Amino acid sequence: MQKIKDERLLLKNLQNLRIAYMLQTIGIIGILGYVFITKGLDGMRKNPLWFVFILTTVVSAFLSMNISVEYESRKRSSKQSFLISLVVLTLISTIIGILTSFTEGFTAMNGVFIAGIVFLCGVVPISYVYYLRKKIDNQAD
Repeated sequence: MQKIKDERLLLKNLQNLRIAYMLQTIGIIGILGYVFITKGLDGMRKNPLWFVFILTTVVSAFLSMNISVEYESRKRSSKQSFLISLVVLTLISTIIGILTSFTEGFTAMNGVFIAGIVFLCGVVPISYVYYLRKKIDNQAD
């Protein structure tokens, strides 16, 4: 028995997986929506499907980063894109920190803490995309 290597079958298999993933995601969102309506936000976040939904969304986003980086145009260097993204992230996290510190019930320390969390959460994907761009640039050479 030989393994089938027909690209059309591989493409059809990937399309079937995409449809199954979409149905699964719609089902999870529907169940979480029902729990949100009946038990509120806290009840929804206590549901184990919430963790599954967040985990699959994060994994899907990181996997799609590789695809988008491979097919983007080469107008800028990877270092220049990294620095621009870092400056924008710093501005966004600073603005969020300032707005948080001015919000009633929050202190300046809370603003610094929230800004730090936003910055750290943004640096991880920016660094990953930079790594992917460098890797692709090295393969192109």
